[in-house]
Amino acid sequence: MPISDFRAIETFTKAIELGSIRRAAAAQGVSPQAASQALAALEQRLGVRLLHRTTRSLALTHEGQQFLEATQPALAALERAVDRVRSAKGEIAGPLRIVAPKYSFLPLLWPLLDEFCRHHPGVQPDVKLDDRIGDWVQDRVDVGFRIGYAPEEGVAVRRLFAMQLIVCAAPAYIAAHGAPNAIEQLASHRCSVFRHPGTGRVLPWLLKINGEVISLDLPPTLSTNDAQLETEAVLSGHVIGLLSGLSAAPLIRSGRLIPLLVQHATDHMSVHIYYGSRAAQPARVRSFIDLAVERLAGGADYTLNVRELAAAEAKWRPGRE
Repeated sequence: MPISDFRAIETFTKAIELGSIRRAAAAQGVSPQAASQALAALEQRLGVRLLHRTTRSLALTHEGQQFLEATQPALAALERAVDRVRSAKGEIAGPLRIVAPKYSFLPLLWPLLDEFCRHHPGVQPDVKLDDRIGDWVQDRVDVGFRIGYAPEEGVAVRRLFAMQLIVCAAPAYIAAHGAPNAIEQLASHRCSVFRHPGTGRVLPWLLKINGEVISLDLPPTLSTNDAQLETEAVLSGHVIGLLSGLSAAPLIRSGRLIPLLVQHATDHMSVHIYYGSRAAQPARVRSFIDLAVERLAGGADYTLNVRELAAAEAKWRPGRE
């Protein structure tokens, strides 16, 4: 049914309710002439006369009475549906579909989700962790996170912070094997490499030399497609790893990991949050975005400045071989 018919039916029922086409037109914010034309067009499409009308009076025809009785329940149901949607838009409850990379992201995402759900227990998160780049529309995403470059056009994007890649080792590894003093020495150390979960490709280490990011292929002592497993292997002292600041920063601050070759740490990739137009978002989506930005913008918990990196690296220097 054309939308014009819905509007004409609304005009018809409003005119009966108010006793005047002119008053119905005023209630709908249209001119009396437009309301009268809409009713005439509706009658023409139906092939019956719905109203007896003069300049001073209005009355239902037999067909008009039948039409009114048939349409009123449907219009009332439609109005209730509209009211429900409008009220739900302001309610912080209901499903919240989130996508985020699996790589190193759980330590960042879970505290955020935990806090949000404690404040809004009516929200039902549907979280997908996947390093593959999906289709924002097809996946029906409310809020997404991405590491690297900004998402495709058609979504609103905000950069949260730069993601560091830092060469790390546990004190136990350094005690057993020493630590590299230069990039060239990495090949003689026990190194871990990360295998992309989507493609299976072994990713090179990305290091910075004189402001340029270079790729370094290393013979792996350990390879894995799981960032948490790689972090545990480094923590256990089995290998040196190139870890993201998302995983490494808290462990470096606690002294459980030591950053190495800190002058070659990179921060050329960023963490982004993306979402659809804020104007049409339910309150639960807007509230989660606001909390994510409040907690994550700047990434203070997941990045280390130059002074912090240098101080942490200095801890192993007195005992190095």
